Amino acid sequence: MGLDLFSDVVELTAAIVDIESVSGAEGALADAVEEALRALPHLAVERAGDTVVARTRLGRGERVVLAGHLDTVPLNGNLPSRRDGGRLYGCGTTDMKSGVAVALRLAATVPEPNRDITYVFYECEEIEAERNGLRKLAAARPELLAGDFAVLMEPTGAQIEGGCQGTMRAEVRATGERAHSARAWMGSNAIHTAGRILDVLRAYEPARPVVDGLEYREGLNAVFISGGVAGNVIPDECVVTVNYRFAPDKSVAEAEAYVREIFTGFEVTVTDAASAARPGLTHPAAAAFVASSGVEVRAKLGWTDVARFAELGVPAVNYGPGEPTLAHTKDEYVETALITECEERMRTWLAGPTTVAT
Repeated sequence: MGLDLFSDVVELTAAIVDIESVSGAEGALADAVEEALRALPHLAVERAGDTVVARTRLGRGERVVLAGHLDTVPLNGNLPSRRDGGRLYGCGTTDMKSGVAVALRLAATVPEPNRDITYVFYECEEIEAERNGLRKLAAARPELLAGDFAVLMEPTGAQIEGGCQGTMRAEVRATGERAHSARAWMGSNAIHTAGRILDVLRAYEPARPVVDGLEYREGLNAVFISGGVAGNVIPDECVVTVNYRFAPDKSVAEAEAYVREIFTGFEVTVTDAASAARPGLTHPAAAAFVASSGVEVRAKLGWTDVARFAELGVPAVNYGPGEPTLAHTKDEYVETALITECEERMRTWLAGPTTVAT
């Protein structure tokens, strides 16, 4: 199925939504995106797996990256797309095919932008990190992601969300000694001891650091608990898995040190971690984007792939028409007015005074 990048952005969104692209099966959509972009003579197009990269080469003074993932979560009886008044329903409408449609429209209809642009449409964002197309591209071809500033077209309700929080999961282990439950005094109940871990979590007051002018709100929460041997045995181990969401004023190492300190006296094993990303709003390209958009700027309370750009030294923000609270739901939809609004704001930014190479 071909894509008409010169069609109305809402119609283009519907066409993209109707090409099923559950994580790991983005091939048909990647084919359609690649075919449409290769028809545009002002773009140099490359493909890696089911990730498609298209770049202008105008010699501008700045380069920005516009990125969006092609995959969706599994279907839930929500294809094909359907219009209902000012809403477009369907799997991926908000997360994030409406953002992809905006970027594709710009790629086709802004042949001479004021900044050089790299468009990245990547695979496998919704599943394990090892398969993430942006991650693989950063490892194999980092030069394709080079830029002064990046916009990840994640759903933000058409507001700018700067940077992102880091995330860490850790197992906090309480130990005891096994005994027969009829003679409990001969052992030590690890599940009872784990109550002290929960006490720490109940008493936790979220830090609210301000980073580059944006206020983040941290979080430390139990997400799993496991323990027990048998119905007549005093357990000798109980593990509480906690998730720490930390602001971009901390590195992963600093976040780990904090978790270990707050659970002093317990064995702590970090099982997963991802870096936070600073907003980077002081860069001229970022400042110009914020100024031209005229919208609210807030902190991103969650983790997104802007962190991958931060690791490459590219400041990045999240900005897209979708509503994040609707992502992954059966009745997922996007307000069509916000798709048009995002396209117009991005176009205004990219059609301003031309940056000059120095």
